[in-house]
Amino acid sequence: MSQNKLNTFGRVRALTDWKAVAFSAALLERMLPNYQLFCDSTGFDDEGACRKCLDLIWEWLSAPKSKINFSLQLEKVEEVTPDTQDYDFYGVYPAIDAAIGLSSALHLLLQQDLQGAVVISKLSQGSVEAYLLMTGEATDDDVKQHPLMQFEIEVQQELLDSLENLRRNSEQIKSLRTLALEAGISNIGLEI
Repeated sequence: MSQNKLNTFGRVRALTDWKAVAFSAALLERMLPNYQLFCDSTGFDDEGACRKCLDLIWEWLSAPKSKINFSLQLEKVEEVTPDTQDYDFYGVYPAIDAAIGLSSALHLLLQQDLQGAVVISKLSQGSVEAYLLMTGEATDDDVKQHPLMQFEIEVQQELLDSLENLRRNSEQIKSLRTLALEAGISNIGLEI
């Protein structure tokens, strides 16, 4: 399975321009529910900043001529990224992963980090691994074989496959977003 994982990261690394952003947005759709659950559980109020930001990324993908201040969005996301020192329960970690992933997508959009999609791919898989280890559902030795980790890798591969022939129009971008949410669960298995 390690080979498949490397293959995933290699394929993500090869994405360029809007396809890297689209892949990132699709993974973030699967990570953001973890952030939202954290907010609901703690009363942490980001005033919808992360959801709005991800929606703006999708808008840019569908309508490339949209005038969106992504630098301002980055500031907003950084302001609402939780801090582990303020919370002493596991839920803060997948929330942080989602917020950092969103920041990485914005850095990619702003062309400040052209490997942002790889960062998000690794963050998403890392969230799954941390969750499985924390819950005791897997150990370091068998985490890669766990069905939830296998599913994460399959979803990333499926998104990459669909991006190969994707054209940048609103219908196809919408279909990619639908594909990301198809299973109805976040990357760590929470129902959405």
